[in-house]
Order: sequence, then structure tokens, then C-alpha cells
Amino acid sequence: MPEYWDICDENGIPTGRIHQKGTPMNPGEYHMAVTVWILNRKGEFLLSRRVPTARHNAGFWEPTCGSALAGEDSLAAACREVREELGLTLDPSAGTMFDRYNWPHLNGSGMVHFCVWVFRGEFPLDEVILQPAETCDARWADEDTIRSLIREGVFVPYSYLDKLFAFCRNLPGGLPD
Repeated sequence: MPEYWDICDENGIPTGRIHQKGTPMNPGEYHMAVTVWILNRKGEFLLSRRVPTARHNAGFWEPTCGSALAGEDSLAAACREVREELGLTLDPSAGTMFDRYNWPHLNGSGMVHFCVWVFRGEFPLDEVILQPAETCDARWADEDTIRSLIREGVFVPYSYLDKLFAFCRNLPGGLPD
């Protein structure tokens, strides 16, 4: 069954039009996607590893990411993506919108309006249920480990990481100094 996205403006506001995933978008069109960082009490983030056959970021470690479906807001999309990719249920009240930014779509048509979320959560790794077509491993990693993974070339080097780590340090019980 085809997947449909809302066409949004550059601020992530739906225009009332929808788009079928996999077909080219028009110039100036956006669709919404989410990146979800889950932070535990130890100051670690839950990461998953993309399968080697993934269309993008194959074999890389990253937070959960995915597109919002037509009719979803970014919070609903964040919770659904984590449930689909990791088999975990997030508490929506434990999430905070950290950032928004626009990025060119992978297929070269249109743009993506990313909403970046930070959720507090405690999940044992043995509760993670990986989605075989998307994820092949999961781990908790602190800031130093994430920076090491970037140096090794196996983590998506998000441009906002310094800002994210600073933001998380200021959360109650956030990252250690």
C-alpha cells in the first residue's frame, strides 16, 4: 500500500495537498520528517543501526528518523517511528521539540522539514524489537561515544549536535558535564 505525506510549507504547516512517497516532489514543496533522540538518566542516547541494505545511511548508527504520514503531526510521527523501528512506546508528555530545519529531499526533488525531538525514557535493550528492513542493532551511547562513532565514520554527523548536547545538559537530570 502506498505511503502518503502532507505537502507542507517551509514552516511545516500542511497546505492541504498530499504526496505519494517515491514520486518526485515539485520545487518549493516540503514534507515533514522527524528525528527522535531518546535520553536516559545516565545521559545516554538510544541509537539504532541501519541495515546494510538501507537506501540511505546504510550501516550507520543514528537516532530514530522517519517521515510523517498524511494527517500526522510531528509528535505523533515521532512516537509512531520509534514504535515501528524499535518496538518501543514513548510517553508523548516526555518529549520536547528541540529544533526544526529544512533539508533537500534525498531524491533531489522538493525539501524535507525536519522536526527534532528529545524524549526522556528508560528502555532496556532487550525490550527493543528491531524492524528487519530498517534496523539491525541498538545501543545506548553517551556524547563521547557518539563523537567517537562520528570520527570512525559510522554515525550520521548531524550539524546540530553541539547545540543538542548543550540543550540536553540543561534538562533536569540531563547530560553529565
